[in-house]
Amino acid sequence: MEKKISKFVLKRLPGYLAYLKSLPDTAPEHISATTLANALGMGQVQVRKDLAMVSDGGRPKVGYRRKELIEDIEQFLGCDNTTDAVLIGAGKLGQALMAYQGFSEYGLNILAGFDIAPAMDMTEEGKPIYPVEQLEEYCRSRKILMGILTVPAEHAQSACDLLIRCGIKAIWNFAPTHLEVPEHILVQNQNMATSLAVLSVHLQKQIKDEKG
Repeated sequence: MEKKISKFVLKRLPGYLAYLKSLPDTAPEHISATTLANALGMGQVQVRKDLAMVSDGGRPKVGYRRKELIEDIEQFLGCDNTTDAVLIGAGKLGQALMAYQGFSEYGLNILAGFDIAPAMDMTEEGKPIYPVEQLEEYCRSRKILMGILTVPAEHAQSACDLLIRCGIKAIWNFAPTHLEVPEHILVQNQNMATSLAVLSVHLQKQIKDEKG
């Protein structure tokens, strides 16, 4: 029977994968859920449950074979399959994401960017940028299911609504705002402002502790 994976587990799996792939080749062959949890500052029980959903390779007191666990997570996340996506908001951030070659390692291919008023027809890397009016036809004809939002916060909800009307089922949101979506739509927020705030508070606490 296929296991039902919650959105919360789906959002945690890439973090496990990124950490595992960051380990050097000289790292131990096996890694336990406890080690992984400690490295990521997470609860051991949660990590153990998450890994059990995507891999049956764990062994008591031994853990998982690191390379096999990476393969299991990649296979579950579809990293060996290519997911085509479109991007709305072809400004500096949007263009930087379109230019980033590392996404292919995770199976993401940004086909094109869209903007209300495109400043150019094509990125330096040769990816097209179209007026947003052409988005629906583009998505429907190519059966695109993933969209990326790099628009200002005040335009994010309307851009999100447009993606959903175009048949998009998953949205990677870089706008610093909450999006209202139907239950069947998955939104992954990449809130830089929140991340910066967390880092800032941590630094302030460290400085205060050092002063003492």
